[in-house]
Amino acid sequence: RPHPKSEAFQKRFFRDMNIDFYNRISQELEQLEQNDRLRVLRDLTNTPDMLNLSSNDYLGLAERLNLQEEFFAGLQPEKLSECIMSASSSRLLTGNHPGYQRLEQLLSKCYGGRSALVFNSGYHANIGILPALAGRGDLILSDKLNHASIIDGMQLATAEFKRYPHLDYDFLENLLKTHSKNYRTIFIVTESVFSMDGDIADLKRLVELKKRYNALLVVDEAHAVGVFGAKGCGICEEQEVMDEIDIIIGTFGKALCSCGAYAVASETVRNYLINHMRSLIFTTALPPIMTAWTAFIIEKTDGMNTARTRLKKLAEKFRCGLKEKNLPTCGSSQIVPLILGDDTVAVAAAERLREAGILVFPIRPPTVPQGTARLRFSLHASLTETDIDRILQAI
Repeated sequence: RPHPKSEAFQKRFFRDMNIDFYNRISQELEQLEQNDRLRVLRDLTNTPDMLNLSSNDYLGLAERLNLQEEFFAGLQPEKLSECIMSASSSRLLTGNHPGYQRLEQLLSKCYGGRSALVFNSGYHANIGILPALAGRGDLILSDKLNHASIIDGMQLATAEFKRYPHLDYDFLENLLKTHSKNYRTIFIVTESVFSMDGDIADLKRLVELKKRYNALLVVDEAHAVGVFGAKGCGICEEQEVMDEIDIIIGTFGKALCSCGAYAVASETVRNYLINHMRSLIFTTALPPIMTAWTAFIIEKTDGMNTARTRLKKLAEKFRCGLKEKNLPTCGSSQIVPLILGDDTVAVAAAERLREAGILVFPIRPPTVPQGTARLRFSLHASLTETDIDRILQAI
């Protein structure tokens, strides 16, 4: 038998450990498959003729090839150097190309002159902002149904955090009453449109609470930007509290048909994030071509109130149709869940709908709470009322 310190023993020891590791994760995958919870990366090349109800392309801009044609036709030869395919560096090195300044100035104008800072994705924003701002001696109060990226950001922060029941602002106020004098700073964090239930936060009530208890309010508008508000700035604009929220987070990768994200805040907060936000500091910047495209789209979506109104009416029609069939749903946005409860039922229902030419995927735990597996219908403005009737009939 090899001596425990010999090279042969060490090789066998680590080989055996690796076998245990691979066996363990294989068994976990098998268990997920047995429970109808195994996630896979799907090949969607054979679904061009399906009604796509799983995309976050809420304004239907991805289907409008004329926008892409107009964008590329407008790229002047002398400015092509500003539209290359890679930034090749972080923003704090050489990646802070002119496209960033233009895009952030445009966002600042949309939000009444407040400072804006652009990130690579909504996930980068949410795992970076809270850890940068909230430290020891601080407390984060988060809606229980906030996105996983917000939860990860709280776990990365050195501050304590508590989760209040979904949209239960009386419970939140009790937490604020109890803890307001025990911490240096309290952060209230919420989504505006919740991504799985499609319901909407009462931002006016949250602004009232944050003022009363001297807290900071952080609002993730990922599923509201482009869809709500006269200019498409989100629920903060629609509920007329844009200037009252300390940090507004938005994304480009959903209704705005691009990639990346941003935060709108005071200039002081912006400067602090530039110096302390690790997911900004240590990430290669977005390519110039993407910031140029995003700025182009933002200028277009400012005037898309017709599409926003049509999307709202389609969502109301669809939600009413589900209720008429006594099918369980919730929310009041373009995200309409059909809650089926059982994981296997949700998987089977999604498959039957795909057979009917409707692309919708099952959402199961841990993405949603146990016993609330669902189909998440993500509506977009390019649908018609006839499409809605067809979906309801298929259901």
